[in-house]
Amino acid sequence: MTELAKADKHSSPAWEGAASTNLFRPIQIGSSQLKHRVAYAPLTRVRNDPQTGAPTDLVVEHYAQRATDGGLLITEATMISPEAGSMPGVPGIWSQEQVAGWKKVTDAVHAKNGKIWMQFWHLGRTANPKYSKNVWSAGTIPLSTGSKEIRQLTKDDLAQLLDDYRSAARNALDAGFDGIELHGANGYLIDQFLQSVSNNRTDEFGGEAVENRIRFPAQVVAALADVVGEERLGVRMSPFSRFQEMREPEPLQTFLPWTRHLTNAHPRLAYIHVVQPRISGASDEEGHDAPAVPDSVAPIRDLVRQQSRGATKLLIAGAFDARSAAEHADRHDEDVVVFGRYYIANPDLPERIRNGHPLRHWDRSTFYIPGAAKGYVDQPTYQQERELGHL
Repeated sequence: MTELAKADKHSSPAWEGAASTNLFRPIQIGSSQLKHRVAYAPLTRVRNDPQTGAPTDLVVEHYAQRATDGGLLITEATMISPEAGSMPGVPGIWSQEQVAGWKKVTDAVHAKNGKIWMQFWHLGRTANPKYSKNVWSAGTIPLSTGSKEIRQLTKDDLAQLLDDYRSAARNALDAGFDGIELHGANGYLIDQFLQSVSNNRTDEFGGEAVENRIRFPAQVVAALADVVGEERLGVRMSPFSRFQEMREPEPLQTFLPWTRHLTNAHPRLAYIHVVQPRISGASDEEGHDAPAVPDSVAPIRDLVRQQSRGATKLLIAGAFDARSAAEHADRHDEDVVVFGRYYIANPDLPERIRNGHPLRHWDRSTFYIPGAAKGYVDQPTYQQERELGHL
């Protein structure tokens, strides 16, 4: 059986399509006017130049394949500086070579009238010392499976880090991005500051007091907003995830104040990108890390709508298929639904959902193959499948 046949065997069944649902109504996300609400999630794929961290022609092709008229793509997580951590094949945005490589990506997406935002990344305590000079964190609590040689960021370090974020933001604008997303989720540095399970500082940037733990993330958001403008800025959070040994005993006691700060301090913030509680950072299965009690993003959504009066939208990620995405958009008419794995396997995902065409299933074994075209740019569109006689 061919790889294509294997993928087709696991496709979602055909249905009537979502053309008449809110999923295909226009929506304004900050400075970006979208024509539909099927967005591409930030997904690390290690296809960039392993020496320079610059996007290759393969990366340009990947994003261009998934660009649509008025559709939103968010890039894979991108290092803001060499000190933010590293691993072979992940991109950066601190050098002119990287800026030039990303400019090819944004030009290709804009040629199809698409929108593309860059996600900013700092690994913090999750960095591998094999590839990173230092392993930084908000506090001194290591991952049980990670490096024990953690360096807690000093106040001077934090000031330098703010400069690094500002510089990265200027470079992203030079590269032609429509906006930037701060990665504040999944147990990386910003999340490490937000949560007491990773932040055991005793100064004004940590400890039990939530206002201390949000202080540095708030400074980062303000620094980025000063460079790109609130309407070109989004923030990602994963309040309920246990990925990388995170999750507060009472998540909303941290993430509601964080959301309130974001919407009060930045009333024109483009969006908050929330990871659903039903999804894990690295699992194919819904409910893999399901908590003992039900969690819901509803309190966060309600607070955003109340505080921002509709200016700040919600992006929602987490194990959606075509039907559940359409149903969600009809229930929550100011949300954008974010797809990851299905968008990997279906470069024409919005059109498949719009027309009720079956979705190809992803092949996780191809997700992280440095430099490989396989599983990255070789997935056919629905029309190509028809022409090949596989439908």
